[in-house]
Amino acid sequence: MLIDRETRLLVQGITGREGSFHTQQMVEYGTNVVGGVTPGGRGKTVAGAPVFDTVAEAIAETGANASIIYVPARFAPDAIFEAVDNGIPFVVCITEGIPVNDMVPVFAHVKAKGARLLGPNCPGLITPGQAKVGIMPGFIHAPGPVGLVSRSGTLTYEVVDALTRAGLGQTTAVGIGGDPVIGTSFVDALELFQADPATEAIVLIGEIGGTDEEDAARFIQERVTKPTVGFIAGRTAPPGKRMGHAGAIISGGAGTAAEKVAALEAAGVRVAESPFQVPDLLRSAMGR
Repeated sequence: MLIDRETRLLVQGITGREGSFHTQQMVEYGTNVVGGVTPGGRGKTVAGAPVFDTVAEAIAETGANASIIYVPARFAPDAIFEAVDNGIPFVVCITEGIPVNDMVPVFAHVKAKGARLLGPNCPGLITPGQAKVGIMPGFIHAPGPVGLVSRSGTLTYEVVDALTRAGLGQTTAVGIGGDPVIGTSFVDALELFQADPATEAIVLIGEIGGTDEEDAARFIQERVTKPTVGFIAGRTAPPGKRMGHAGAIISGGAGTAAEKVAALEAAGVRVAESPFQVPDLLRSAMGR
């Protein structure tokens, strides 16, 4: 889902510290990294991938059809604009710290171009055994029937490791990011998993703040027929305190863990009290 071994990936910011390190990791995993972009960097190579000055040049010479952005927050919005304006249909933005006011026009522009953005401030995604685009540790994943979507990178790793150890591999694991304005929501990912014939069950990892999990619960109740297990982080968070992500803040009495758990359970989702309960609940939900 979204990426596979045929994905032709472009890395924007490839010669920076994070870009070069994670390009090497993605290549070693087997991702088809066809090139990178750093203004003034044409002629260099990183992990065997040629570097170009612009996205347009890179696409013309490599046929890239996806992009990942390791560009500082100040320049990341322009990097997203450049990617979608040149026809890249799927963009992953790892960058954290992008101001909300900068992301609002980016979100609208990406939608207007008919492209998909994952992130910002996200760990990316991985289709185990085929490709990883982002910073997820590949060795904890295994191919299998479980689709996973999460707002938290660290919790994604904990749950995936527990699933893999329990013999429950993944079709795709998607980290949507925890910022207030993101390109791909829980509902977007759930819709893709519901339509994916290889995905037999779904894990949703949420956290306090906002109403994304409540929106997901409504969608699950109306549209999702596959067994779904959830986990909500931040049950003990005090109201008004930000816990980790910019979007993880309870305000005005809304966005509490209790509200999210109640909404998911009302939609038929089994909600774990800890990440390590997820495999057992999932196996039960799948009738295994």
